[in-house]
Amino acid sequence: MNPSAPDRRGSRARRRWPSLSGMMSALASDHLDGKIEAEVAPAPEVEDQSDRWSSLLPELLGEIVRRVEAGCDCWPQRRDVVSCAGVCKRWRQVTKSVVRNPIECGKFTFPSSLKQPGSKDTMTQCFIKRDKKESMYYLYLGLTHSLMDFGKFLMVAKRYRRGANKEYIISLDAEDMSQGGYSYLGKLRSDFFGINFKIYDSQSPEDGLQSLSTRSGSHFSYRRFGSKRISPNPSVGNFEVGQISYKFNLLKSRGPRRIHSTLQTSPQTSGEESTNELKPEASKSNPNSVVGPKLVLKNKAPRWHEHLQCWCLNFHGRVTVASVKNFQLVSATDQEETVLLQFGKVGDDIFTMDYKEPLSAFQAFAICLTSFGTKLACE
Repeated sequence: MNPSAPDRRGSRARRRWPSLSGMMSALASDHLDGKIEAEVAPAPEVEDQSDRWSSLLPELLGEIVRRVEAGCDCWPQRRDVVSCAGVCKRWRQVTKSVVRNPIECGKFTFPSSLKQPGSKDTMTQCFIKRDKKESMYYLYLGLTHSLMDFGKFLMVAKRYRRGANKEYIISLDAEDMSQGGYSYLGKLRSDFFGINFKIYDSQSPEDGLQSLSTRSGSHFSYRRFGSKRISPNPSVGNFEVGQISYKFNLLKSRGPRRIHSTLQTSPQTSGEESTNELKPEASKSNPNSVVGPKLVLKNKAPRWHEHLQCWCLNFHGRVTVASVKNFQLVSATDQEETVLLQFGKVGDDIFTMDYKEPLSAFQAFAICLTSFGTKLACE
């Protein structure tokens, strides 16, 4: 498989989460046909087809959604669950009440799952494909245990140079990398040396937190089509939610790269206790709001292999190529050193990324992006 082939990679990278129009076409074709016929039929005979979908008995509607959800364990079959949420408002409410969060079931359903904590029982297996020419990084959800499957496209990052610094814009759509678009998720910013990074989220981690920057400085800005403003966009902010730093190692006396990370995690969305001893805390800027706890991560220390004459970590078969970019992160307070995130190379431009709660896919992806690029002061 050639991951850098533009025709195949480009077609996969442009996959988007199912649009509302696509959902309606899939599940409500009769509804759409009824609307077309209503345009030429007499007014008294017009029937509001949307009422037919929303007027189902609650027990029947709930059973339909539960059966669809139970039969769709992975993508692309799980697209049917998203289609159920796109029928109408009532179906969306029922679907959201049936679908569990990734921390409980380990499944991705809606785009919001990308910023929710991963599974607490098993590692969520993903992989990153790098396009050096375009400075693009594509994150996919692994659908099988094979390192060579195509996977489900989750998000993409593109590297930009902003003066002496570098930024990685993270988006849901490879064709829309603007910070003002609906697909914008956040960004990663590095310093001049590429050893200190800050993670910014497009959504506030707490209620009442003010954005570092908003578009046009107003609550709404408008998309333009020609000379007409067609719809308002909610303002998108950049909220700092984490820092990653690499320690200096000019004399190479401390082994491979050493990583230290502090993240603002989201409050637990599950009624069950987290496997990590992290407790929510009150916001300093708004005492009435609750934010997630601070999570401090450090890299797991590798061991020196005398026979191979190199530093080694046990990735359990998920990493096959030796690289200075490979790492495992554990909680700084965990004596057992349970791996929460691991990243490693398996091909010329293919890397695996496995994570679990309390990290989200967005946070794990941002941390892994910091490993790309040369760091002469750390190696």
